[in-house]
Amino acid sequence: MSYYAPKGGLPPQTALMTQRAVFTDAYAVIPRGCFSDIVTSFLPGWRKTRLWMIARPLSGFAETFSQYVMEVQPGGGADAPDAEEGAQHVLFVTAGLLTLRVDGRAFDLDAGGYAYIPPGARWTLLAEGHEPARFHWYRKIWQSAAGVERPEVFVTNERDIAPHAMPDTDGRWATTRFVDPEDLRHDMHVNIVTFQPGGVIPFEETHVMEHGIYVLEGKAVYKLNRDWVEVEAGDFLWLRAYCPQACYAAGPGPFRYLLYKDVNRHARLRSPWPGPAA
Repeated sequence: MSYYAPKGGLPPQTALMTQRAVFTDAYAVIPRGCFSDIVTSFLPGWRKTRLWMIARPLSGFAETFSQYVMEVQPGGGADAPDAEEGAQHVLFVTAGLLTLRVDGRAFDLDAGGYAYIPPGARWTLLAEGHEPARFHWYRKIWQSAAGVERPEVFVTNERDIAPHAMPDTDGRWATTRFVDPEDLRHDMHVNIVTFQPGGVIPFEETHVMEHGIYVLEGKAVYKLNRDWVEVEAGDFLWLRAYCPQACYAAGPGPFRYLLYKDVNRHARLRSPWPGPAA
């Protein structure tokens, strides 16, 4: 498997400023060329770590999740990664070695590794090996539901999961599902979508789920609202709910991306933010 990860740096003074970055009312595109050193962040409690924060809740746009592209130097990590009450987490490793401990259980993660960490769990993370550990970190407040238990921690790897071919596509469009879609304990999915050269989304998907799409491999043209946008490995797309979307995989190799979506819960009828005092 191939997993693109940004390395940072800064373009030379001779480079053209014009790229493909765009932010609209319906979607945003952050090309891989935007992942420079000057837009990295640091987090309290994390050692020898920097990150690119590529999604955060924005009122009226994408509201349910945050996504970080993490880079942890050997020996770095955190003993208390996140103090946000009620937050659940998904980690997807693109390079390096990590030791994850959750409520006293230890797990080893390498490239292609996937970990789900439920809300309320106590966890730590340590980068092992001689190269930086690189991974995506998704955070979302878990939304409780009547009769639904909290999910349990689990760790797996992409190479151990058979992709699920979409109907009537002869395998040209497939999804690697880390969570059973019928498991209602989970209110978010982070999957890997793979298109073989020439594969398409043959209609304009228009639906309630918001998306974060990080391209791991290959290139394609993506229909976003009214626009066709060229994308390649390392690009990030952020789609608000109901943004029309479709895709054509341009080849010559597979086109693969990480896909976030919120699922399996009622639509909120009240704002999560308190109103003005009476």
